[in-house]
Amino acid sequence: MTKSSSYSTKIMVIYLIYSMSKWISTYSELLPSIGISPIAALLSGR
Repeated sequence: MTKSSSYSTKIMVIYLIYSMSKWISTYSELLPSIGISPIAALLSGR
């Protein structure tokens, strides 16, 4: 049970990093016009 639970945790972390990198790559195009404040607010809001 511990093995499968740690496996699902790994999958979750990998998925989170993948979606985060996708989101960052999408936003990096908009960053120069928007600025860093939305990301800072999102990170501090977490």
